[in-house]
Amino acid sequence: MATKTKKVGSAGRLRVGYGKKLREKIRDVEKLQKNKQKCPYCKKEGIKRISNGIWLCKKCDKKFSSNSYCVGEK
Repeated sequence: MATKTKKVGSAGRLRVGYGKKLREKIRDVEKLQKNKQKCPYCKKEGIKRISNGIWLCKKCDKKFSSNSYCVGEK
């Protein structure tokens, strides 16, 4: 039995009813969001997304706001 998430990755949980284009967009956003992010203050990779647009650096313990899915990009 083949896996259902080979092409769409983490968006495989959405099944057929959502459509291919929507699942691909969700996959791209989640992939961007899960990447390691650099802190704008200490320049180390240790950022954790707390909620929509609020980020916390584990290294320097700074809490700041930025974009929803990635820090300082798009």
